[in-house]
Amino acid sequence: MTSETNRSLWRATVADPVPSTRFDAEAEADLAVIGGGFTGCAAALDAARRGAAVSVFEADTVGHGGSGRNVGLVNAGLWLPPDEIVAHIGETDGMRLMTALAEGPSTVFDIIEREGIDCEATRAGTLHLAHAPSGLDDLRDRFRQGNRLGAPIQLLDAAETARRTGSSRFHGALWDPRAGTIQPLAYCRGLARAAIAAGAHIHENTPVTRLSRDSDTWVIEAAGHRLRARHLLLATNAYHRDVKGAAAPGFVPVCFSQFATAPLPDSLRKTILPGGEGCWDTALVMSSFRMDKAGRMIVGGIGDATGPASPIHAAWARRKLREVYPDLADQPFEHAWSGRIAMTSDHIPKIVSFGPNALAVFGYSGRGIAPGTVFGTAAAKALLTDDPSHLPLPVTTGHAERFTSIRQAYYETGAALTHLTKPLPFT
Repeated sequence: MTSETNRSLWRATVADPVPSTRFDAEAEADLAVIGGGFTGCAAALDAARRGAAVSVFEADTVGHGGSGRNVGLVNAGLWLPPDEIVAHIGETDGMRLMTALAEGPSTVFDIIEREGIDCEATRAGTLHLAHAPSGLDDLRDRFRQGNRLGAPIQLLDAAETARRTGSSRFHGALWDPRAGTIQPLAYCRGLARAAIAAGAHIHENTPVTRLSRDSDTWVIEAAGHRLRARHLLLATNAYHRDVKGAAAPGFVPVCFSQFATAPLPDSLRKTILPGGEGCWDTALVMSSFRMDKAGRMIVGGIGDATGPASPIHAAWARRKLREVYPDLADQPFEHAWSGRIAMTSDHIPKIVSFGPNALAVFGYSGRGIAPGTVFGTAAAKALLTDDPSHLPLPVTTGHAERFTSIRQAYYETGAALTHLTKPLPFT
């Protein structure tokens, strides 16, 4: 973990740390939050702005988990196309969820502007790239579904895709102008700093060890002290640690790794993604690429760059970069890091009630920034007003995933074999 942390581009380029406080005395709060990622920090910010007393407990540092290892694509919606969302959860709940997440990028960028968060925010849209003719068929279907619901997405042909990406390797793309890119760790820490400015208390390096009930109050034990809170939000997602008195969220951990070059020369930067879009492709074992503010090319893909198959994933990233951008073939990778995704079987987030006035939110399945911000904000409002109608999904009383260890190994093995044996499918 130390090696991974030291090699993360986001940690290397983030601004000042969060001015957290020690949890060193008994205390009370209106809302207690466990987890200092997008969801937890967005909830803390919203609650504190409403005048509530808020305490956030983060076992490591703010953004240590998936929020600080994210690709940084601020997308509208989920990975699933609209028809599949409706097929899983029905028309009413599906439309409720899609309506909330369609505004997700605006929610994120509005917070960034309002709070003055310095996180390389660029709202130039995202490109979902067709890696093969079959991928273009998939994009055409997504385009029809999205337009039917009023999404302002555009289907681009191969020539326009080449102009926007600076690469002739793709068969077309779906452009979403609502979306954009950020430095994800800087955004997460910015949320935390804004929450503190609004009156919230954030306690880093303070793992919660036990949860219990005392009359109508939650008792949170951490660092040898207790916090009493009427409302509780569990927002640990893929980085949950065992807490006595609370069931672990049900998900399958899936790793996603990223590799960042040194800043590119100006002669290369002006032809590669000149409009500033972030990208991902339609391949089954998905990959992504984007530029940061300094002109580094960042290549990402499914797989654990810190595990046994790390040489395979690193070699694939080099091959991917060479195939998409031949002029970058010799550019060295200066950063490499991995993060865990909380994947659910249906790829739809979950909101679980695990006790009175207590919610667990998790399972973004790789879409953490906008959904995490939307769900965290909504969870704070729903808890403090005792009104679940504010939530983008109905609350359930439990969610379990079967054979999680086997499925985790399946995803990693599949990614490693694909990266080792299969050519890049650009023809």
